[in-house]
This record gives sequence, structure tokens and C-alpha cells, in this order.
Amino acid sequence: MGNAFAQAAAAAPPTADTGDTAFMLISAALVLLMTPGLAFFYGGFVRSRNVLNTLMMSFVLMAIVGVTWILWGYSLSFAPGLPFIGGLQWLGLNGVGLEVTDYLKGSNPPEVVSYAGTIPHQAFMIYQAMFAIITPALISGAIAERMSFRAYALFVLLWSTFVYTPLAHMVWAKGGFLGLYGGLGALDFAGGTVVHISSGVSALVAAIVLGPRKQHPDRLSPPHNVPFILLGAGLLWFGWFGFNAGSALSVAGGTSGNIVTNIATTAFVATNTAAAAAALMWLILEAVLRGKPTAVGAATGAVAGLVGITPAAGFVTPLSAILIGFITSFVCFYAVSFKHKVQIDDALDTYPVHGVGGTVGAILTAIFATTQVNGGGKDGVLRGNFGELGVELAAIVIAYVIAAVGTWVILKIIEATVGLRVKEEAEYQGLDINEHGEEGYNSEFSDRMNVSQ
Repeated sequence: MGNAFAQAAAAAPPTADTGDTAFMLISAALVLLMTPGLAFFYGGFVRSRNVLNTLMMSFVLMAIVGVTWILWGYSLSFAPGLPFIGGLQWLGLNGVGLEVTDYLKGSNPPEVVSYAGTIPHQAFMIYQAMFAIITPALISGAIAERMSFRAYALFVLLWSTFVYTPLAHMVWAKGGFLGLYGGLGALDFAGGTVVHISSGVSALVAAIVLGPRKQHPDRLSPPHNVPFILLGAGLLWFGWFGFNAGSALSVAGGTSGNIVTNIATTAFVATNTAAAAAALMWLILEAVLRGKPTAVGAATGAVAGLVGITPAAGFVTPLSAILIGFITSFVCFYAVSFKHKVQIDDALDTYPVHGVGGTVGAILTAIFATTQVNGGGKDGVLRGNFGELGVELAAIVIAYVIAAVGTWVILKIIEATVGLRVKEEAEYQGLDINEHGEEGYNSEFSDRMNVSQ
């Protein structure tokens, strides 16, 4: 009798919510789709003789990080450990199974629905894997058309381990140095610092260390396939709903005081709204300043808006999302123009869009955030919390330093060992045939064997 009573009194183990689990698996698939989307977006910009190499620089991340995340990346990013890096207890997913855990993002205030503890641990793990896959792929835009594929593969292996994992742990893991869950209190809903600032700053450093393309800036070619660019931007926009809305970790709603909340819906609406506003702003700027709105401008503006809203998506109203889209697009538009003036060969504008856009988005998050949208977050400057701006600026500076120093060290090690660049002849002929032994458009190679363009 006593034994039966003890069994009845024991708390039943939590079970996964089927709706939340399905939502997270679909969101993970959407985020994975962003990587081939990025491949097409970048691939359309480069010369046709480098299109396969550029596509592969994104695609290969699904292979490399798809393995390393399981072996050590997830443990270093999210396992309990130091404030700056995770522990080793989850190596090879040891102890990471199908159990429901409340560890994932810590506990929200009691009046707010908990967005953790409703999905299997491995569902959270694989969702975060997709972020780890696309982030180093973003860097490839700055070094396109001149870095050897062997050096690039080694670079992303080291970068994802020594730059991405500590930033992910500091911002998103419970007890991380910068985040909401036991740290400094920086707001980064889906990756403004972890994804976009880290990749954008690293791209800038990589472009400087690697040096410009041989034809830069005298004989730059226009994008070889603008439809690829639009296709890529569309896939990124579509996948970004999983990126931002999925970061709520649940489709459940709740209350914050007397206000009904649903963070997944909030992030979804903010994502689409900011992207639309940013694309519109870029087109207006082109029409006014350059006479014609362009397809490339629409695609670039949309991506800039998606970058800008990423840290803020779960914390701001739709009207704030419009302003974030407008402001981020405006600043990124002039950042691209400034990059051309200083002649740093960031080939596909990774820093002006992702680095600058992520920085602007993080600052605007500190301004527009409101607990009326998300009681698990914080109010921003417009709600009287002026200190939040200082917190965000500190997080931005720390992310800049980690990304810049880490990238420089990694590149210098690779340069001293296997080398960074392809040979000059290979750069003129194209990286497709020299690095991969194949071409995107087979009719070209015979026509340019002896021609340097």
C-alpha cells in the first residue's frame, strides 16, 4: 500500500508536446533550406566560371557542420559549463536523447508561458544545428572567387568550433555570459550577434587578410545570373520564418499580465513585415538616387531587413518591425556604397549587409523591445529602460572582438600551413574547373583556355 502511494505521488516524467515538436522539426527544415537558398543568392552574383564553387561553399557546410555539431559543436554551445563555453559532457550527443528537458532556454517569469520543456532534447539540438550550418556559409560571400576550397573547408571547421560555439553559448545557453538566462541580459532572439555580427565581422577580416581579386577594382563583372539571386532571396525569406518564429521553441500562447501573447506568431509577423519594409526602402533609394529600381536591389534590401529583424523578432510590435526594416535597409544601402569607396574586396557585401545589418538590428532591439509583446524579454529605450542600450552595445563589442580576433588567428594558421588562395592562373580560368573539375555551364571552358578576363 505504501509502495503504491509512493508511485502515485511521484511526478510523472514530462512528455513532448506533439504540436511544439512538429513545429520545431518543420522550423529546422526551413532553416536548413536557407543554406541552399544562400548558395543560389551568392551564386548569382559571381562570374559564371565560379558559380559551382560558390554554390559548394554553402552546400559543403551541411556536410561539415552536420557532422561536427553532433560530435562536439552542440556540447560546446549548450552543455552546462563555463560562462564562456559549454562543457564536454554532451560530446557525441552523450546524454542528449528524446527526453523533454527544461534546460534549453531557462525558465520564463511565472506569468509567461514557458517555451522550454515541451520538445525532445534532440529536436532542440537539430534545430540549433541548422543555425550552426548557415552562419559560416555567410562568410563565403566575402572571399568568393579566390580562396582555395581546401583552405575554406579547414577554415569553416575551425571557425565553427572556436568562434561560433562560444558566442552561441554566451548568448543562448543557460548561464551564458551575455544572454538573458543568467548572464548580462542582452536581447538576441534569433541571432543578431551570434549569426550576423559574427559572420559579417569575420567576412570583413577574411576579405582583408585574403586580399582582393586580381581584377578588383578595375574589371569587376556584373552578376551573371540575376534570376538565381531572386530565387536565393526568396528561399532565404521563406526559410527565415523557421529561423525567427522557430526561435520561440513553441507554438503555444500565454499571457503576460492581462495581455495575450504568442511569441511564434509575433516573430513570424515581424519577420515578414521588416523584410517587406526593407525591400521597399532599398527600391525607393535606388529609384531616387540612381534612377531605376533593380531586382538585385530588391533582393539585397529584403535580406538586409531579415538580418535587422532577427535579434528583435520576438520582442517588438509590427509597427516597430516596419521601422527596423526601413532603418536597417537605409544604413546597409549606404554601407554598401561606402565599401566600394574604401575598395575592400568583400566580394558579395557580406559585412555591409550582415555585419552592419546585425549591428543596427541589435541596437534597434534595445530601443523598440517591449514586455507587452514578450514578458520574458525586457523593455527597451522607448519604454524607459535606457540601460538596455548599454547592454546591447557591450554584447556587440564583445561579438566583434571574438569574431575579428578568432578569424584572424585561424586564417593566419591556415595561410602558414596549407595556404589560402588559389594560384593566379586558376583564378583567371575559374575555380569551378580548377577546384572541382567541373563547370556550371559546360560550353565556356574551351573558349577561354587562353583568355584572361
